Amino acid sequence: MTSPSEMFESQPDMFGTEAAPTYRPDPEKVRARLHNMLAEARSAQVIPWSRPVLTLYKTIFPEMSQHLPDDEAKQLCFEFENEIARLEAA
Repeated sequence: MTSPSEMFESQPDMFGTEAAPTYRPDPEKVRARLHNMLAEARSAQVIPWSRPVLTLYKTIFPEMSQHLPDDEAKQLCFEFENEIARLEAA
């Protein structure tokens, strides 16, 4: 008689054995998007986005920057944070 554990061991893998491909964003596209967000903030006199969009940008800007070289990411985040602080003070 076959035990339950032996029954499952003989079953084929329903989900395949290959790992799902990893998504790696194009650094040039990430860089362009971050520079566009920063340019929009720099050109504004008041916050140019709704509160939900501002909250989203504050979250995704540093996350997106992680796909760039560390020094560049830090500089872009620093500049973005300064622009947001300027706009929030206006």
